[in-house]
Amino acid sequence: MTPALLALAAAYGTYLLVTAVLFGWRGLGVAPRMTARRRRPLPRPSRMGPVLVLFALGAAVGFTLFGGVLPAVVAGGFASTFPAASQRSRAERRRAVARDAWPRMIEEIRLHVGSVGRSVPNALFEVGRRAPEELRPAFAAAEREWHVSTDFGRTVAVLQATLADATADATLETLLVAHEIGGTDVDRRLAALAEDRVHELRGRKDAEAEQAGVRFARRFVLVVPLGMTLAGLSIGTGRAAYQTATGQLAVAFGLAMVAGCWAWAGRLMKLPEEERVFIGAEA
Repeated sequence: MTPALLALAAAYGTYLLVTAVLFGWRGLGVAPRMTARRRRPLPRPSRMGPVLVLFALGAAVGFTLFGGVLPAVVAGGFASTFPAASQRSRAERRRAVARDAWPRMIEEIRLHVGSVGRSVPNALFEVGRRAPEELRPAFAAAEREWHVSTDFGRTVAVLQATLADATADATLETLLVAHEIGGTDVDRRLAALAEDRVHELRGRKDAEAEQAGVRFARRFVLVVPLGMTLAGLSIGTGRAAYQTATGQLAVAFGLAMVAGCWAWAGRLMKLPEEERVFIGAEA
């Protein structure tokens, strides 16, 4: 257990050192702050920075635990995939926020156009100002395009390209037709679209709720092998067995299997995204 704790302490120290140099992060320490006169702008880190940092940390932990280069490389490679996974997770959260917000936004647009009597562009921008924080920059860019060009088609294209969402495409195409052609059925069409989005959202939430047990089981893909590894290191000659040639190959194969199972389980749990249909040439 002591070598494992030392390995974690060394890895955390390396993490603090690298992030302090690359990103200027002070971590949890109590180091004195730099004064305004001495503070200099730090260079913007590349996208490879976090990947290299996590690879180094994973390799350091793998080498300390198993005492070999091959397990260290496999552990570092697995750790280096975390930034990409985190980016996909953030994108999925943004899409989830958009899915939750669109039924309410469609209903508000319908009320502004039908009951209040505002024009379609003004209703869209008014609702966009109260949209979730993740969606407001897209509506702000579209509103700037509208003020410059007064071309609602180009405005819709900007909003479609920025949001990149199937529900947004359907809503914006409905509003574009209502703005260019007119008619009295825009209220009915928006109401039907809002109801359809509510049903789709409920179905997706039900599917996500049924996956709760699977998500819990997926975490065991990482927790159980790690616990068994620590137990094997602390029992008898377990550490020496890991450092043999056969042990090194077995450890590398086991780590690769853990990474593969983790990725495979993530793909199986991924719900299908609604296909975008209304994609203009500008988008």
